[in-house]
Amino acid sequence: MSFVVVPRFSLPERRLKAFLDAAQEDASCSLANEPGCLQFDICVDRGSHPVEVLFYEVYADRHAFEAHLRTAHVERFRAAILPGEEGTVQFFDRIAA
Repeated sequence: MSFVVVPRFSLPERRLKAFLDAAQEDASCSLANEPGCLQFDICVDRGSHPVEVLFYEVYADRHAFEAHLRTAHVERFRAAILPGEEGTVQFFDRIAA
């Protein structure tokens, strides 16, 4: 059983490129440097206003996710988020692929 994290963000169109650049760096570093990070997808609903961005992150377990939160690349990503852009975060146990 894996641990799934689904954060959602809402941001104005003018912020989309900068936000996605920071998100892609976070996702790339997570996949390359964290053995417990199994999947990190970035999804965008460009038809919504404000733009909705969803991450689908899969970790080996909750401990792997907690280790992820302590990385330098997560700190850089958090620094790139402006007030009001961060929305909800949901947590799931992944039962089957």
